[in-house]
Amino acid sequence: MVLVLTRTYFPEGTNGILTHKGKLICYAIELPWKDNQHQVSCIPEGEYFVEKRYSTRFGWHLEILGVPNRSLILFHPANIALKELKGCIAPVSELSGFGIGLQSKKAFTKLKNLIYVQLDMKESVLLLVQS
Repeated sequence: MVLVLTRTYFPEGTNGILTHKGKLICYAIELPWKDNQHQVSCIPEGEYFVEKRYSTRFGWHLEILGVPNRSLILFHPANIALKELKGCIAPVSELSGFGIGLQSKKAFTKLKNLIYVQLDMKESVLLLVQS
């Protein structure tokens, strides 16, 4: 499975469209691009594998693997990138500003269910991040 995250960058945050085979899955919000700095920047454009992960904070969620000089980059719910993200990607149902979205939990559940089906069938999930 290949997911494509197409980004638009703004000083206040990064907005994205997440698709699979050209079909919209959801939108995404991230921190602005600040040269891949820990906890203040979105991740670099590139190709990354996605795996299941569990934590007490987020329960079952998704981890984005192989991000250069970064770790624990996740897909998890958030509605305001600057307040709720430290480099992760938040799926949202609707974009409402730069790095701001609505109904993140709903979008995250949709994305997680789609990806977990593939991972449970031992299929790999590749995330292509581009602008």
